[in-house]
Amino acid sequence: MEKKEAYDLIVVGAGPGGYVAAVRASQLGLKVACIEKEDRLGGVCLNVGCIPSKALLDSSEYFHLAQKHFDEHGIRTGKIQLDLERMMSRKEKVVEALTENVRKLLEGHRIDVIHGRARLTGRDVVEITPPIGKERKKFTLKAAAILLATGSGPVSVPDLQFDGKTIVSSTEALNFKSVPKHLGIVGGGYVGLEIGSVWRRLGTKVTVIEKLPNIASTMDGQISRALKRLLTNQGIEFRLKTKVLSAKITKAGVRVYLEADSKKQTLQCDRLLVAVGRRPLIDDLGVKSLGIKTNTETGRIQVDESYRTSIPTIYAVGDIIDGPMLAHKASAEGIAAAECIAGKPGEVNYDAIPSVIYTWPEVASVGLTEEQVKERQIPYCVGTYPFSGAGRARCMGETEGFVKLISHGKTDRILGVHIIGPRAADMIAECVLAIEFGAGSEDVARTIHGHPTFAEALQEAAMVASKCAIYAS
Repeated sequence: MEKKEAYDLIVVGAGPGGYVAAVRASQLGLKVACIEKEDRLGGVCLNVGCIPSKALLDSSEYFHLAQKHFDEHGIRTGKIQLDLERMMSRKEKVVEALTENVRKLLEGHRIDVIHGRARLTGRDVVEITPPIGKERKKFTLKAAAILLATGSGPVSVPDLQFDGKTIVSSTEALNFKSVPKHLGIVGGGYVGLEIGSVWRRLGTKVTVIEKLPNIASTMDGQISRALKRLLTNQGIEFRLKTKVLSAKITKAGVRVYLEADSKKQTLQCDRLLVAVGRRPLIDDLGVKSLGIKTNTETGRIQVDESYRTSIPTIYAVGDIIDGPMLAHKASAEGIAAAECIAGKPGEVNYDAIPSVIYTWPEVASVGLTEEQVKERQIPYCVGTYPFSGAGRARCMGETEGFVKLISHGKTDRILGVHIIGPRAADMIAECVLAIEFGAGSEDVARTIHGHPTFAEALQEAAMVASKCAIYAS
């Protein structure tokens, strides 16, 4: 087996955790190689996840606005028609541009990009199997440190096995060649709600099946209930507290067998999207053979505060370690891990990681929910403010939703912010910064916000919370 030169760091995986770590390590003077099994860089996020889904969400939102809301703004367009092929083509162009940017970024930082499947064969050795179609001669690389950032894949469910056509994962659901008449979705989390929104706007009947009593169960309960109401108004059907028993592919599509309140039910649909979670992609990495410790409950790799695994020369970040499976969390960990490997301090504040659901209205959150605050018996104040009271929202015709700010009842320090409404994904950044710097609700309330803006709703919510804190003390 051919051997190649040694590196300071080998990064396995070129997704949001891997390529960011590689760049940071190079900036710190390390000689870096980045190994990626796919032809295109960027990982799941750029190729079949975050980016293509957001491209379709934006395109479908334009289609919906043209159909339903242009007229109220005095815009007459005539009959609106959907060109799904062109919409999908635009999505692909967005993905291609961003993945090419990643390649240029790595090359610009003098990082060796190697395509192939990686497997750990030693504490400092990685075996590479070149892609199919190329010379299949394996070779090995050595490095002082190895960082695993291989991401995650969709979880399959017994009796709901993917066939890629009728029973599908999110990857296939973002590439349908025609608009389904009826799309069933198993799972009421981020992925199911976002993809369901895309196809509902394009004319599909959408039914979301969720075994829990609410959707987006990790979000603040008040936000979750509001989101369900608004999506129901948009025509998405929800079957909560409903268990999926099995599914059978038929000539008409797929028949789904359900159970709710101890009663058996069936659902007939064209396609069935299974979006019940994701699993770490570590099975073929040689993790077990090297004895790298994993979490027995989650199956993810255990790491210390420096992202070092049970083998000191091997590190891990992103979806393959515990914590929320979010691209920006992986990137933050990638930077921190690279800094630790280079002998510098690196850390991630897990209390200040935002979460976003890109439905419309958008949902964004950071910090503790009201349920978590109650569970921890923390004295707290809540300030809420509806977007219907914000001038910018009125001008845009987007008055649904509200901002909810939770602060400590004695210190006024902001504990969590939860937003459902227009531009929530962008507004949450100010809230993340506030929590990162230990700001109180009074700090946000006294910060001058531009007028008219959506962010004024956050300032108003902070004013309510800060007054509560004054009276509570």
